[in-house]
Amino acid sequence: MMILAWLTQLVFVPALSPLCIGIIKKIKARFQNRQGATIFQPYKDIWKLMHKDEIISSDASWIFRFAPCIIFAATLVIGVSIPLFASFLRNTFTGDLLVVVYTLALGTFFLALAGMDTGSAFGGFGSSREMTVAALAEGGLILSLFTTALMSGTTNLFAISDAEILLATQFFLPSILAFAGFFIILLAETGRFPFDNPATHLELTMIHEAMILEYSGKRLALIEWAAANKFFIFAALGINLFFPYGIAQNAGVNAIFLGVIALLVKIFILCFIIAIIESTMAKFRFFRLPDLLVTSFILSAVAIGLIQI
Repeated sequence: MMILAWLTQLVFVPALSPLCIGIIKKIKARFQNRQGATIFQPYKDIWKLMHKDEIISSDASWIFRFAPCIIFAATLVIGVSIPLFASFLRNTFTGDLLVVVYTLALGTFFLALAGMDTGSAFGGFGSSREMTVAALAEGGLILSLFTTALMSGTTNLFAISDAEILLATQFFLPSILAFAGFFIILLAETGRFPFDNPATHLELTMIHEAMILEYSGKRLALIEWAAANKFFIFAALGINLFFPYGIAQNAGVNAIFLGVIALLVKIFILCFIIAIIESTMAKFRFFRLPDLLVTSFILSAVAIGLIQI
């Protein structure tokens, strides 16, 4: 049963992450009184790109060619390093808080390098903006996760999800503040509103899209798939560390089944909330984004202060 649980954990993120993107797009379309594409459209897009030819610039180095594989592999490693539907797995090799944070940073680093590698002007300013946002978001991300580590007494993410810290009365307010800070970072790291518009190619607004304009075919499919994986990873981290209700605490079939159902329900609720946010607000100007990221840092710092008190 343990082997089956690990195999399920391995394929869960890449198998379901495009569905989350499709659900958000579908909900946004309904809010705009449009029919919209089916929720399975991201799968069709990835399949189509996998069968298209590639055009690679003669100026591109090995970084441009191998970055998509590295970024996608990083998301797979993180997928088995975080609690998805079970907390009893206890990955002691890569399940540490800082290992996950800096593996995510490794993917961002190679994405930014790939954006600059071909010498494209769009890629250059997209990478510059991406690294600016990533540098400002890193502190808030670490502090928000560190808040849960302080409350549970461990930095292992599986053990944190098993502690059910939000159920403890004395930690309720710090948990809510830390989750608010984490949610802001989720929007920033996954390129959602108000930080980035994932559906635009306007040079004045795009960040993620600017870095991948030179990609096509299979490599573009891997990058888009990795971006969906990253969204699913952040969503799973948020709901399972701060709201670990329903997560399986033993290897029983019923417990795992209920854990999977609970995960899907919570992911859907989070996707619905993000779709509402993206349908009711505009993208912020780039120079307003640091204020929002500093707010995330402050919320997590206040949460840590409340724990110490």
